[in-house]
Amino acid sequence: MSDRAAYFLRRILLIFPTFIGITFLTYLLTQFVPGGPVEQAMMQMRGFDGSGVATRSESISEEQREAIRAHFGFDKPFLIRYYDWLVVNKMGMTVDSYKYSNKTVWQLISERFPVSLTFGIAGFVLTYLICIPLGIAKALRNGSAFDLASSVAVFTGYAIPAFAFGMLLKTVFSGTSEHFFDIFPIGGFRSEFFEEMSFWEKVKDQFMHMFLPVMCYVIGNFAVLTLLMKNSLLEQISQDYVRTVVAKGGSMKRAVWKHALRNALIPIATGFGGVLSIMFAGSVLIERVFNIPGMGLLSLEAIVGRDYMVFMGTLALTSIVALLGRVLSDFCYVLIDPRISFNKG
Repeated sequence: MSDRAAYFLRRILLIFPTFIGITFLTYLLTQFVPGGPVEQAMMQMRGFDGSGVATRSESISEEQREAIRAHFGFDKPFLIRYYDWLVVNKMGMTVDSYKYSNKTVWQLISERFPVSLTFGIAGFVLTYLICIPLGIAKALRNGSAFDLASSVAVFTGYAIPAFAFGMLLKTVFSGTSEHFFDIFPIGGFRSEFFEEMSFWEKVKDQFMHMFLPVMCYVIGNFAVLTLLMKNSLLEQISQDYVRTVVAKGGSMKRAVWKHALRNALIPIATGFGGVLSIMFAGSVLIERVFNIPGMGLLSLEAIVGRDYMVFMGTLALTSIVALLGRVLSDFCYVLIDPRISFNKG
């Protein structure tokens, strides 16, 4: 087996203990955080409403308390509960949600995941389609007026948090203020009567709902990727092998596009894992601002509502995507530069 194959095999095998470590510690924390399902069920039986005000006064016997604990599985030792969650209930996917009692965790996630996936893929593709060419252009025109003007735009975008940029876009383009425009929907994934629309009406409706949120996804990684691409290419241009190509009669254009660019893309591949986990798991704040029913908003609702099974389900999927993304980053290294060796010796 080659050193690369052995390296990737080790990385894939390490996914399993890492995943167990992440989920074990998080599951342990959820068992001791106050306000869990047992406490919420007892509060409802005592007549407390959502604001914490008692509408009636009822006491709970010890038998009722133990019955509630048994209903949520808290009568078992912690390790058995974790084993049940991981193996018996398939990472909790077959367990009913505490908040949505008529739906399992998997049903909730399968409803929300395609939404985050749609926004994630669109944002991911647009981010790289914009940032890589812009970074190359800035490197080739380093110190020019274009480089200065684009740097101002890049750093301005970097200084604005994605959720604040989203609120600004909604104010200007979604008719929330009578002094600005009313072009895009104020939020949501699709219109209410989307299924009754024609094909082109569906395309237009989806585009209008996605445009502003995707802009926020892109700006979140815009500055980092653009400057990383620019600085990486500048570093490669200053290397001896580029001067060697020029000294042997090759043009600077050939040295950059055929030799330097490929090496400059290596640092860009480093961010694949982190970007993928954000894109596919959804963004809590962006989905909150635009009221998008995606994975990020589901995670936030699960945390606020102490719906630990749903939270653990979203965490498990996010962890798997992030860990696979790290392996994908290393695989991209090899594709970009086949000379890379993972052998320490």
